[in-house]
Amino acid sequence: MQKFADEAIIEVSSGSGGNGCVAFRREKYVPRGGPSGGDGGRGGDVVFTVRRNLRTLAHLRHRQGYRAENGHDGEGWGRYGRNGEDVFIPLPPGSVIKDAGTGELVRDFGKDENDFTFLKGGNGGWGNIHFKSSVNQAPRRALPGKPGETRRLLVELQVLADIGLVGFPNAGKSSLLDKFTNARPRIAPYPFTTKIPNLGVLSFGTGDEDTRDIIIADIPGLIEGASEGLGLGIRFLKHISRTAALAFLIDLGEDNYLGAFDTLYRELDAFSPELTAKRRIIVGTKLDLENTKMKLEELKSKFPQEKVLGISVFSGEGLEGLASLLGSLVSEEAPR
Repeated sequence: MQKFADEAIIEVSSGSGGNGCVAFRREKYVPRGGPSGGDGGRGGDVVFTVRRNLRTLAHLRHRQGYRAENGHDGEGWGRYGRNGEDVFIPLPPGSVIKDAGTGELVRDFGKDENDFTFLKGGNGGWGNIHFKSSVNQAPRRALPGKPGETRRLLVELQVLADIGLVGFPNAGKSSLLDKFTNARPRIAPYPFTTKIPNLGVLSFGTGDEDTRDIIIADIPGLIEGASEGLGLGIRFLKHISRTAALAFLIDLGEDNYLGAFDTLYRELDAFSPELTAKRRIIVGTKLDLENTKMKLEELKSKFPQEKVLGISVFSGEGLEGLASLLGSLVSEEAPR
């Protein structure tokens, strides 16, 4: 069974600073040596870093606590304690970090993939060398290190793609992704074959210099009532929130081919009006089946204001035109 982890709750802690040291010089010919206690080291930071080889958050579920190293205590002879090691938490691109309690957004790695230092380690405490004065030549005072911080975080993954494929189960999304890209999604003639979002890269253009890659996401099939929690699709609708455009795939071999787009549109709009505001096209699939060309013309007549075209993954009909149209949708560079 394929497992896809797109949410995880983790607890992260920065390191505490090391304690300062109370010490005095003790040498044979220095009977009254002054203070020599060094400072404690600084605690390690909590740092989030993007790793493009990661696809899910499964690694966070296996390890729910991340703690940076504490700073080491200061020592005599003026030796400072070593700083604690930072803890680096790898995340896939498109991850979003929120406060687990309040839901407040902490960081969106879909917009900025630079390393992010979330919690700073505590400062180390001063040793007694800092407290020597003209009236106190032998201070027996040092400061403890500052404590680190601990936070509980909700990490969510929102898949980054240029085009999102939307449709009912068995509408042909996985077959199209397999035909167009280097992805190899599971394909079978029964509902809910796709249980995780699949990504593929479509290269199009006339030559090496003109070639462009676009990322296509195959989202698990929706059913009527998905926006209310029915089926599998609701869990993954958030993954098309970052796409530049949507392709609604309509199975021309099904009886509900004329009402399918309206149902899909309602489900997306109920989940988030931002999804239905995206640029879109309607793609009639399985054009190789009997009477589907007539159904395609009926689909075009019902939605004259929409871009509608037909394809057959089996025969290859319409695929070149669809690839060109998908490329033009992404090239319009609408904000995500």
